[in-house]
Amino acid sequence: MAGGAEKSATRGRVLVVDDEMHLRLFIKAVFESAGYETAMARDGEEGLEKVRQFKPDLVSLDLMMPNQGGIRLLTGLRRDPELGATKVLVVSAIEGETFRHSLALLQAGPGGGVAGPDGYVEKPPTAQLLLDEAERILKKGAA
Repeated sequence: MAGGAEKSATRGRVLVVDDEMHLRLFIKAVFESAGYETAMARDGEEGLEKVRQFKPDLVSLDLMMPNQGGIRLLTGLRRDPELGATKVLVVSAIEGETFRHSLALLQAGPGGGVAGPDGYVEKPPTAQLLLDEAERILKKGAA
């Protein structure tokens, strides 16, 4: 996947995984305007492929998507020895408390113990909230 010249220094790489095109484009534009290099995927299956290829510093992840949804992608990332440390920011229409409760139930079940996301933003997100949460996650990871 080499090709053109390396981009000048960016703030990092963000993969946007969302089945809704308008939100993919909005989130991509937010991160690009703030100096991040971005890529997009429309579902969890494509997202996992792109994580392996693009090697993002952060994945912006919707939960409810066709094919492989966000929970399955998050679980797959966390259980993969090469990808387990990938930072994940969930961006979802599911209310935050409901998501945390569901995640706790999943972790308590058979084969549980998978770490949750590094951050959570409810839809519709604002540009500032996305950037603030991404910065918090990436700074925490660099510390």
